[in-house]
Amino acid sequence: MEISATAVKELREKTGAGIMDCKRALAESKGDFEKAVTYLREKGLAAAAKKASRVASDGLVTSYIHGGGKVGVLLEVNCETDFVAKTDGFAALVKDIAMHIAAMSPQYVSRNEVSADVIEKEKQIYAVQARESGKPEHVIQKMVDGKLDKFFKEVCLLEQPFVKNPDATIEKLVVDAIAKLGENITVRRFVRFKVGEGIEKKSEDFAKEVAAAQG
Repeated sequence: MEISATAVKELREKTGAGIMDCKRALAESKGDFEKAVTYLREKGLAAAAKKASRVASDGLVTSYIHGGGKVGVLLEVNCETDFVAKTDGFAALVKDIAMHIAAMSPQYVSRNEVSADVIEKEKQIYAVQARESGKPEHVIQKMVDGKLDKFFKEVCLLEQPFVKNPDATIEKLVVDAIAKLGENITVRRFVRFKVGEGIEKKSEDFAKEVAAAQG
C-alpha cells in the first residue's frame, strides 16, 4: 500500500524514529498509526537491549536547583560519544532525570547498589511484620519478597515511576532514549542536597551525648 509523506512525518515526530523506519512500520501495520507506533517501540526496545553491552564513557554532568535554592541535584549520565552528548534529546533526558531526583529523592541508581546489610535489615523488618499477621511460614516468605520488591521500587531511581509520566519508569525513559539516539545510555551516579537535611538529627544526637556525659 502507498504510505503518505504526511503519515511518515507525523509518525517520525511522535516517535523520533528515522524516516525509513517509519515507512516500514506503517507498511507492516497496513497504515494503522497506533500499530506502527507499537511496532517501532518493540523494535526500539530490541535495539536498545543489543546496545546495553557497549561502553558508555562520554555524556554529561548536570545540576538542577529547585525550590529557590532549597534542593539541588548533581547528576552524571553517560552515552557513547560526544556527538550524542551534545544533542538536544540527550540534554533533555538528563534534565528530566535530574528534576525527577529533586522531586522524588531516590537513594540509589539501581537495586544493584543496595548493600547486602540494608537488604537483610529490610527482610528482618518485613519478616517480623508478616509473622505478626499470623500467616504460615511459606506465605511469610512471599510477603517478605513482595515488600522487598516494593522497597526497591521506592528507593531505586531506575525503578521509580517518572514524576512527569507515572506510567513510565525512569528505566523506560532511558531505554526509549537509547532507541531514539542510537547509543547505549547509562545513569552513572547522582547526589541530592536539601538545605538543613540531617542537621536536626545531628543536634539531637549531640544533645544526647552531652546528657550522657553529665549523667
